[in-house]
Amino acid sequence: MSALLEGIRILDFTYLLPGPFATMMLSDMGAEVLRVESPSRMDMARLAPPFVDKDSKISCMHATLSRNKKSIALDLKNTRSIDIIRRLIREKGYTIVVEQFRPGAMDRLGLSFEKLRECDPGLIYCSITGYGQTGPLRERAGHDINYLALSGVMSYSGKNGSGPCQMGIQVADVGSGSNNAAIGILAAVIHRMKTGEGQHIDVSMTDGMFPHHVVSGIRALVGEEDPCFESELLNGASIYGFYETADGKYLACGVLEPQFFTAFLQALGLGDYVARLMEPGISDELRVKVADVLCSRPRDSWMEVFSRIDACVDPVLSFSEAVRSGHAQARGIVVDVPGPDGEVIPQIGLPICFSGYRPKYRWAGTPLGSNTDEVLHSLNIDDDEIQALRSSGIIL
Repeated sequence: MSALLEGIRILDFTYLLPGPFATMMLSDMGAEVLRVESPSRMDMARLAPPFVDKDSKISCMHATLSRNKKSIALDLKNTRSIDIIRRLIREKGYTIVVEQFRPGAMDRLGLSFEKLRECDPGLIYCSITGYGQTGPLRERAGHDINYLALSGVMSYSGKNGSGPCQMGIQVADVGSGSNNAAIGILAAVIHRMKTGEGQHIDVSMTDGMFPHHVVSGIRALVGEEDPCFESELLNGASIYGFYETADGKYLACGVLEPQFFTAFLQALGLGDYVARLMEPGISDELRVKVADVLCSRPRDSWMEVFSRIDACVDPVLSFSEAVRSGHAQARGIVVDVPGPDGEVIPQIGLPICFSGYRPKYRWAGTPLGSNTDEVLHSLNIDDDEIQALRSSGIIL
């Protein structure tokens, strides 16, 4: 099976999580990704323990985010490096650029969309930032928690008594930044196939969170009040939610539709409440009753009950429980990827199944600059010149 994105070549100037995750997905689908990294300013993802290869100091996070990618270490403040980048676009077909610097940073280096499209008018250039290339916040620093806050998502994601809940995962970084970058790049590739034209893609992680208001938030646009904590069907104002069990674990109860709601209450011995659901204040009373009943038995004991009942009830699993589950194993969630020392590294694979393509996990993330010589040789730069570049600190 040929790779879905065979022939697509990407220069990846990103770091940390959003950009590397986007290009990881594209590389899993067959794109050739070359990471361009600084020889002196290390990507913090490379430094995040634990290390899967202690000799070359490959971190677990970097090994995943940089799988299937090659690495070249270039000092982008040197004009010789800029010439190498331009040659890679012009001569080697790296006609997609992904960058994650603040607006204006690539321009100051001579690597802006306008400058690089001189090398190829079909250049696709994706910029991932917290707040976008325009607007009053364009220069502002931020992280996942800031984008969630400024997009309004956290104003009704939490509890009345404790306020916003801090997410355990990076929702804006990946769900907004990475995914929208991948979608935008693939859409631009299709457009280029039809027209030959490239374009600049502006991905704001804050902007990307606004569509997540599609269930509750957008009602305020047509005159309703803003949603708030525990005011919505899906955020704490109904039986839908998480409940603690006797062993300190939790169940996720997604009981919305009448048939699931009825089956759920009957399983808890609360079937009498089915006929009372329209009574004023009954939801608050029922949530307390449900919590009391579910807290009377351990989680797995309840799952023995709900495994036989179609009621949208599932255990809240730890990560280790989740990846060992029958579902995860049947769906091939965990894949084995060769590490730099030859040992296999378990990682989370591409979560998309194709009928005519199976991702190839060729190698995990490699040491910084591990492909520098190979890439420069492909541009007919000889060993003497490579040594001179290395001696001057331009490459690693």
